[in-house]
Amino acid sequence: MSSTQSTDELLFVGKKEDLISAQRTVVSLQGRDVLIIYHEGEFYAIDSYCYHSGSSLETGDIEELNNKLCIICPKHKYKISLCDGEGLYRARDRSQSPPPLRWFSKGVKQRVHPIIEIQGELYLLLNLGKEITFIFIKSSWGRDPIPP
Repeated sequence: MSSTQSTDELLFVGKKEDLISAQRTVVSLQGRDVLIIYHEGEFYAIDSYCYHSGSSLETGDIEELNNKLCIICPKHKYKISLCDGEGLYRARDRSQSPPPLRWFSKGVKQRVHPIIEIQGELYLLLNLGKEITFIFIKSSWGRDPIPP
């Protein structure tokens, strides 16, 4: 089950203009490395190391997959939604004939953190929930495809 515990305090991560210039920055907050990403006019904050094997996500490509902006882990190509941390994979939907390719949830989530701007400075509310959230969804083939 998902846990959404967070710290009660806002943690300063940097000046907005500096983080825009940097595009990607890793900050260490209360013993956790968090990757701050500025992409297409939005800020995202996600744990810096991939849930799969601990590889750094800092140099991962960003792509839109199934209408979700995702970072691709450079080591094993795991696809992780920047908004909610959902792990995605593409496979054949065997519930249909012929089976089309669809995006599915792995049921695993990378920890993401809310980020807010106050007078040109960015603050983060550190998410202390469990690193990995398992969601089990039953269907005739396994997991249900993610709606477009």
